[in-house]
Amino acid sequence: MAEQSEWRAQRDHAVAQHALADQRRRAAETAQAMELVTRFAREAAARGLRTTALTAFAYDGGGRYRTNLRGWYVHRNRTLAITEDGRYYVLGVPSSLRARLVGADVPPADPPLIVGRGARDGESMPLATLLQRRLDAGDDWP
Repeated sequence: MAEQSEWRAQRDHAVAQHALADQRRRAAETAQAMELVTRFAREAAARGLRTTALTAFAYDGGGRYRTNLRGWYVHRNRTLAITEDGRYYVLGVPSSLRARLVGADVPPADPPLIVGRGARDGESMPLATLLQRRLDAGDDWP
C-alpha cells in the first residue's frame, strides 16, 4: 500500500513538472510571437501601409460585424489582424443582434508562433512568414 502511495506521489509530481514545463514553453512562444507582432506594427507604420477599419466574422457564417479596431489584416481571409498599437486579433465572434446593431467587441489574443497549427495540411504557416508576406504585399492586399 505504501509502495502504491509513493508511486502515485511520484507520478503526480512528474505530471505537475511536465505541465509546468509545457506552460513555460507556451509562455516563451507567446512572448516571441508578441515581439513579431509588435515589430510588424512598427514596420507597417514606418512603410506607410494603409490601415483599415477591421470587421469581425460570425462563427456561424452569419456575416461580418463592425468593430472599433483599426489596423492591418494579415490573413487573406480577413480572420486575423494586427492593430496600430501592435495587438493581435482573431476576428471571430458569436452571432448576435447587438453586434449587428452596434458592432462587435473583439478581445486581443495571444499570437501563436505557427498560425493554423493543427489545421489541414498546407494551412499552417510560421507567423514570421505570414507577417513578412503581408509587409511585402504593401497596400496590394485583399
